Amino acid sequence: MSGLEKKYWKGIEELENDPQFVKNSMNEFPEYLPILNKNEETGGTPRRDFLKLLGFGVAAVSLAACETPVKKAIPYVNKPEDVDPTIANWYASSFFDGVEYNSILVKTREGRPIKIEGNKFSSVTKGGTSVRAQASVLSLYDTERLKGFLEAGKPAEINEVDKKIIAQLKEQAVKGGQIRLVTSTIISPSTKAVIGDFVNTYPTTKVITYDAISYAGIVKANQKSFGKSAIPAYDFSKAEVIVSFGADFLGTWLSYTEYQKQYAVTRKLGKSKKSMSRHYQFETTLSLAGANADYRTAIKPSQEGLALASLYKALGGSIDTPSFTAKYIDKAAQDLLKSKGKSLVVSGSNDVHVQVLVNAINVLLENYGSTIDLNNFSNLAQGNDEGFNAFVEELKQGLVDGVIFYNVNPVYSHPKGADIKEALKKVPLTISFATTLDETSSEVKFNTPDHHYLESWVDVEPKIGYYGLGQPTITPIYKTRQFQESLLRWADINVDFYTYIRTYWKSNIFGKQNNYASFDDFWDRSLHNGVFEAPVDSTSAVSFSVDLSETASAISSRYKVSNSTLELAIYQKAGVGNGDAANNPWLQEFPDPITKATWDNYLTIAPALAAKWNLKISQGNTIKAVLKVGNQTVTVPVLVQPGQAQDTVGLAVGYGREVAGKVAKGVGVNAYKFVDILEGVSQLANFNVTVEPTTETYQIAQTQTQQTIMGRDIVQESVLDKYIKNPAAGRKTVTVHTPDKGEVPASSLSLWSKAKWDEKRTNHFWGMVIDLNSCIGCGSCVISCQAENNVPVVGRDEVSNSRDMHWIRIDRYYSTDANTEDASIGNLAKMEEASANPRVVFQPMMCQHCNNAPCETVCPVLATTHSTEGLNQMTYNRCIGTRYCANNCPYKVRRFNWFAYYENNNFDYHMNNALGKMVLNPDVTVRARGVMEKCSMCVQRIQEGKLNAKKEKRRPIDGEIETACSQSCPTEAIVFGDMNDTESKISKLMAEEKEARMFQVLDEINTRPSVSYLTKIRNLIA
Repeated sequence: MSGLEKKYWKGIEELENDPQFVKNSMNEFPEYLPILNKNEETGGTPRRDFLKLLGFGVAAVSLAACETPVKKAIPYVNKPEDVDPTIANWYASSFFDGVEYNSILVKTREGRPIKIEGNKFSSVTKGGTSVRAQASVLSLYDTERLKGFLEAGKPAEINEVDKKIIAQLKEQAVKGGQIRLVTSTIISPSTKAVIGDFVNTYPTTKVITYDAISYAGIVKANQKSFGKSAIPAYDFSKAEVIVSFGADFLGTWLSYTEYQKQYAVTRKLGKSKKSMSRHYQFETTLSLAGANADYRTAIKPSQEGLALASLYKALGGSIDTPSFTAKYIDKAAQDLLKSKGKSLVVSGSNDVHVQVLVNAINVLLENYGSTIDLNNFSNLAQGNDEGFNAFVEELKQGLVDGVIFYNVNPVYSHPKGADIKEALKKVPLTISFATTLDETSSEVKFNTPDHHYLESWVDVEPKIGYYGLGQPTITPIYKTRQFQESLLRWADINVDFYTYIRTYWKSNIFGKQNNYASFDDFWDRSLHNGVFEAPVDSTSAVSFSVDLSETASAISSRYKVSNSTLELAIYQKAGVGNGDAANNPWLQEFPDPITKATWDNYLTIAPALAAKWNLKISQGNTIKAVLKVGNQTVTVPVLVQPGQAQDTVGLAVGYGREVAGKVAKGVGVNAYKFVDILEGVSQLANFNVTVEPTTETYQIAQTQTQQTIMGRDIVQESVLDKYIKNPAAGRKTVTVHTPDKGEVPASSLSLWSKAKWDEKRTNHFWGMVIDLNSCIGCGSCVISCQAENNVPVVGRDEVSNSRDMHWIRIDRYYSTDANTEDASIGNLAKMEEASANPRVVFQPMMCQHCNNAPCETVCPVLATTHSTEGLNQMTYNRCIGTRYCANNCPYKVRRFNWFAYYENNNFDYHMNNALGKMVLNPDVTVRARGVMEKCSMCVQRIQEGKLNAKKEKRRPIDGEIETACSQSCPTEAIVFGDMNDTESKISKLMAEEKEARMFQVLDEINTRPSVSYLTKIRNLIA
């Protein structure tokens, strides 16, 4: 036997052929798992039951994934007869969580949904996705979802629960008992038909629509103004002047993913487009919309009505309200008058009278039929506050005999939640369809959990005439049942919901088109595309006939020119939102676009109030304060927020969950208890609060604690007037004096004997261009990258230690009032202080894939190297964790695995349980402890695209390979492609902008990044 033919043994038993060893070696499983080796002949456990022994979680999802999702599902791309390992299948679907709508594509691998992308067939969201839509795939694999039906908190058989519920429903119907079906906004026409059938079966049922974040004021104002109870469809893409009063239409307001795409259209600049919209924002807390505004004014909540009245007067309208002056009101009026029919005024207020005044302004500006469409109106936000408040009173008086909750949690999210909780104890029949136990579902008798939307059939109509379909992408993991199926069952209608939807579409929607003679063909195409659109004419005139005297009286009595008391503004965060998805760790660790804080809500205060308290905050270290409104009190950490209106504080909803999963429970405080109710409508503001600072310290987990760029040219910007005269306005070039050539650009000098930049790449050269004018800072790219690249969640403490792991971050910079030309030591601290009302710029920052990469020169084991296609690569199994590369990276974009974040109970999120790991992308390695990681420019997607092209014997087509961040960006701010392809979008853009707006960050140190940026241009008067 040669030295290469050595034989190895597991132990002495194998070497000596021990009889017991030989016997056990015939079994598939080792001797210490004897139960798995028993067979049916010996009376033991059959091997086919093996999965049951591994635990329900992994077994259930494995079996669900192995089955074809649903045989009637239609893949977005051609699907093989059976699922092929390593080949992704895509399904068009619809995301709607009761609040926001996205038309989406769902990526599945081996039957497991693992990624959400935008559907470009949709004329509503046009391929954009929100943070919450991107993160929704993780909630499918939440181990704290209810596993089946419950009765009185204990597991129960579905059939037995059905019998008891049907019996009680029939009993109440016979004796006239009052049933209430409380739902969130429903945009599914088929679901509304199912509810109608249920009500026909049980006629004493009344449907109550409740939204935690209410827009009922807009609906009522439109009924009053135009006789139509609806929220209009807004088109920001047609607006040359935009004026918003407290509406964060880029972050949380109504159909914000749709508005982001529209807004970006008006902000893009180029060789053939030298104009952009002008945006005014009047608000209390600094929002995403305010951060992107050209002109921003901070006002108190108690001044909003008077500010709008002031604008109306400046436009030539007449209304009898107290005189009020706010900066930029007159200027906004002048611009609006110049853009009649091409402007848009919106308000985030839920005050009916304020919204009536907004309608009057838009009528005066002739915006209806142009930027505002009341014919193809929005179906979002249908909540009826007055109806829900009446329901609460009925509950308290014992007048309700049965309550069914669907996709609502009012015990948590309503200011009268405690009353609802107590009153539910007196109701004979209480049912919840919640997928997890929450503050409301934990108080009911029957829990009949709904499917996750990725397990469900559904149709949607987000706007009149714009339809969409959602299809299951995996067989239900748990013993849940879709809400609609349950109602049909209880109404004694023996049909499944898939058949019901098809029947509904055949009767009500098929006739709205003339492209298909066969309904089956029409259905298959609609399911494949995910959408079918048949909008009506939007140019018909509207009639506004409201006497503004009542409006004037209400505004004059409620709103004040000056208010000596402290005021509270309640808002939503872009991540956690209204709190329904608070148990999603991706959303909890998502940095707020403005504050860059994670895992908390906090009391935002103006710098002036911080100075009054003598509050010094450093690296997230702060104090707590006691907030009191009436008899409600909470203790909450304080965060100093530039841009906050004087004498106001802000607090986000969505936190303070008491009955929730392990991720959400106990995080932050509940702001819903401070919601005010005015004329039956909820208001996210309170005009009289008190705040007392305490001595208790607290650390807020922030991913960015520096406020400004301190005079450096990391971000380059200018104004529109200067840009029109000189497309390179704002560009700054650092020069160096040389003895032979005099002043030369610093980037022309190199320590490299032969600059890698000059190496000829004969195949591909991958790169990115990011338009700072289009980037609004929404952060969709952050969660998209996290889902695509298996980026771990590290938790609050590790984020506080600056050990966050996101591969892409959105740097947010404030302007400063300090002299940025003065680099003296004494002035540096002043340069770090943001202005009281700063201008803001967002800059996505990821690995720049430098062609003269500082990281590559210092790695002692060649773990980070440069590819022939311009990518800075990481070889994980070479990395020994010296972290030299991170120290040498000027962009600070490398992330070090301080711990093993998987299989580690100290990081109890989703990577330490079998079910949660189902969301992981099998094309991307899960990194080990001690390894450095960073943006790979989604090399797995690049390789997949190249291989697909190779199989078809062609070159990759521009646009078919996209990184996760570029694909998900709702504003198309990130352009990715092959810079060697002269016909690619990125090559043409770089050629056009090379001598205009294009720059590289820290160009003077000559790293020669493959990521370029386009200067930020503001529509200001120079």
